[in-house]
Formats: sequence, structure tokens, C-alpha cells
Amino acid sequence: MNDTDFACPRTGSDPSRIIKRDQIARYLPASGGDFIDDEAIRRGLADNARPDKQRIRDILQKSLAIQTLAPDETAALLAVDDPDLLAEMMDTAAKVKRFVYDNRIVTFAPMYISSYCINRCKYCGFSLDNKKERRRCLAMPEITREAEAMVRRGHKRCMAVFGEHPLTGARFISDSLAAIYEAKVPGRRPGAVNNIRRVNVNAAPMSVEDLKIVHEAGIGTFQVFQETYDHVAYRALHPANTVKGDYGWRLTCFHRAFDAGIDDVGLGVLFGIQPDWKFEVAALVAHARELERFSGIGPHTFSVPRMHAASGSAMTTAENPFSDDDFVKAVTVLRLSVPYTGLIVTARESKALRDRCLACGITQMDAGTRIDIGGYSADEAGTAGQDIDAQQFMLGDSRSLEQMVTDLARQGVITSFCTAGYRCGRTGGCIMDALKTGKEGTFCKINAVLTFREWLDDFASPESAAACEPVLEKELAEIAEQFPKFFPQVKARYDRICAGERDLYF
Repeated sequence: MNDTDFACPRTGSDPSRIIKRDQIARYLPASGGDFIDDEAIRRGLADNARPDKQRIRDILQKSLAIQTLAPDETAALLAVDDPDLLAEMMDTAAKVKRFVYDNRIVTFAPMYISSYCINRCKYCGFSLDNKKERRRCLAMPEITREAEAMVRRGHKRCMAVFGEHPLTGARFISDSLAAIYEAKVPGRRPGAVNNIRRVNVNAAPMSVEDLKIVHEAGIGTFQVFQETYDHVAYRALHPANTVKGDYGWRLTCFHRAFDAGIDDVGLGVLFGIQPDWKFEVAALVAHARELERFSGIGPHTFSVPRMHAASGSAMTTAENPFSDDDFVKAVTVLRLSVPYTGLIVTARESKALRDRCLACGITQMDAGTRIDIGGYSADEAGTAGQDIDAQQFMLGDSRSLEQMVTDLARQGVITSFCTAGYRCGRTGGCIMDALKTGKEGTFCKINAVLTFREWLDDFASPESAAACEPVLEKELAEIAEQFPKFFPQVKARYDRICAGERDLYF
């Protein structure tokens, strides 16, 4: 599709035709305002600026019990600057992650489907005001070809990413998911077929009615980032005559998602677009607590993207520095504050920083990532390359999926390609209970082993397979030791996979 197909008024679509005021007000206090109280958050940060060591250690014990921290407890953790105490926090974060998610990293790949957008965010390459951006939207056959190219690299999970535009609304998203699920690629073994098994969606907030359409299409997690929770900064960065300029419409999107039947949601902010990163961490936790209050279901994931250079934007990380050390501390505090929630660190960041974050509890990373529209197909054609005017931002980690999987294995970490939870109904309240009790970690460990065996047989080079086999054997031995009565069933499915069967899980 070309620019003419996606032409829109200079000011974008009329927000009043998209935003449904009653679908904001019903979720907010009758007294006015919303559940992000900027003044209260900043007061909490100030009041807890000098916590003593014993208080911090008491808070860490609460995290180990897989309890969501209170606002003042998160604020106290954010105030810690003693190196030894920070090391204790990171060690506790690693223990929490191991209890809840076991020794694994889930991998996925984003598919950017459209770069057309009616918003004018001042930090984003997709801004309507950016005349440098070379825009494109994939047609359905192109989406299927992109998915096939991803599958040939070994991917099982896809994050479909859309700009906000009238022609890429709920029906288009629904059709896009169907096009991705249609992709089938022959495997190495006779009769084996590989495919994307679960599609998550990163898109704009929608009405309850539109979210029901997306839900019925087979969505995994619905992901929307607030970008910044600071009300003043939000208004400055998102012009008022745009849909995204409405803070309340974005803030209440997950309430609508729950009411539409979507029970897996992912929160995030764009660190660095305003200087007070500790405020953003505290606000993310406040949002998680509100979702727990509203539905009994917290966020399935937190994402911690950091602002990087974007086409057409004058904003730079130098203006609002958020250092690597700050990044690691933010990840650590989020892991401790909402212990059950997955933590995503994307290929925006360098391999070195992502390796540091392994030690403080992240659970998901993308690899072999292309963020230009049609980038996976271009890779196969040998025409790919990073171009700031053809994508939303620049990547920091360009490793292939095979390279990342192998690097993780050498560090003793198994990569999981599992999508069983979505297909077995372990979502929403069910998975929250399982995560908080450590039960989900058992399923995760077993399914990680099964899917890793499958991936190694279908996609790994002999050199990578040799490097990965030790961690696989170690995980299999631990299952046999921890679950001796159940292990024969696990081993039976493992052997069936070795013989060529696919997509077996618990």
C-alpha cells in the first residue's frame, strides 16, 4: 500500500470520533482525577529518600513472598544507592525470577506492520509531522510472507506492531493476526511444519467494542505503553488535537481490555522522554496495583524501552539521560515490586546491557529483530539494513536468534519457545495465581525443555546445537530430580519430539 492509500488530513483523525468519553469516565473516581496521582508519587519518593538497611531487607523478604509492594516500599528501593545493598537487591531479584519463572528466557520477534500514524508525538519517527519517514503498510499476503520469513529463522512468538491510523484499526489488526497464523513453513524432518503459535499485539488504545474484535482474532498479550505517566510531560509531548493527546483514554485502555475479554496485558513507559525515571517506575507499579484492584489480574508484562534517536525528532538521550546503571536499577526494582510480572528488555539495548539485566530478573528478549516494515523478507532477499528514516528507532543488539540462544546457553540459561499457557487457558487470573505460587514455573521449565529440543532439531547449526546441549541436559536432569513421578510423562513427550513430532506441551 502506498502513501495515497493512507492519505489523511494534516491534523489527523478527529479524536472525538475515536475516543468514547463514557469508556474513560466509568473507570475513574467520581470525584475527578485518575489513579495516577503525580503529587502523591513524588511525595512518596521524597518521604522515603533515606531508608535504613533493615527496612530494605524487610521489603526484600516481602518480594520473596511474591507480594506486590506498597508505593512507599517501591519508593524506598528506588532510594537505595549503597553498592552492597544494591547487590542484595539484585540477588533477591534473581531469586524471585527463578522462583516464579525458573531458569529461562522467553524469546519473540516484533513484526512492524504499518508506519502510518495520525499522532504527532515529539519523540517518535512515526509522527505525522515527520516528512522524512518513508512510510509503508503491509498488505495481507505481505504479512504472511513476513511471518514465513520469521518462522524460517525459528521464531514461534510474534509481537505485531501497528501505528494508530483509521485504516489499521481493529478489523485490520484482526485480519493481520489471521494472516500471521496462516504462515506455514516445512521443517527439516519429513512432514514437520513450523509456524507462529502466538501473536501478541502492540497497538493504540481502542474501545471495548473494537477490543472484542481483536480478542476474537486470537490475540495473546495486548500491549500499550503510557510512554510517560507524568501528566505535565505527557501534555507537552503529545499535542492536544491528537488521539494520543488524551491521557485518560490511554490510561484506561486495559480496563476496557479486561471488559472486552482480553485478560493478558502488558504495560510500559519510554524511559528518557522525561528526566525523572524513578517517578515512572513508581507510576508503573501504581498502574499494576490499580489493575489488581479493578480485576484481580495484574499485568502479564512490564516493558522498559529507552528513548533512542528517531527520524525527524530533535529529542536525544543526552537531554534526558537515563544511564545503563539507572536502567539496571529500574529493572531490579520492578522485578521486586511486582514479583509475578514478566520483564521485557528489547533489542533497542546493547547485548552488554541486556546481559547485565539477566542478573536482575528479566524474562523476555527479542532476537533477530527487524523493525523496518517488511524487514524480515528484505533480510532474506539480502536488501536489509538499518535506516533511521524507514523505522521507528535504531536497534542496539543485532544478534540473530541463533546467536542469542547460543549466548544464553553458554551462560547457563535456556531459551523457551513455549506458547502453551495461551492455548491451555493459563492466562489472566489463572496464570496470576500460578505465578504467585511458583506453580507456573514448573510448567515453564518443562515446556522450555520440550520447545528447546524442538528448536535445536529444526533450526540450530551443529556448532550451536553442541553449545546448547549441556543446558538442555541440565534442565532435563533437574526435572527428573524434582518431579520423579511425573518425569516419565515428560520424557515420553521429549522422545516423541526427538522422533519428529512437534508442538507437544503441558
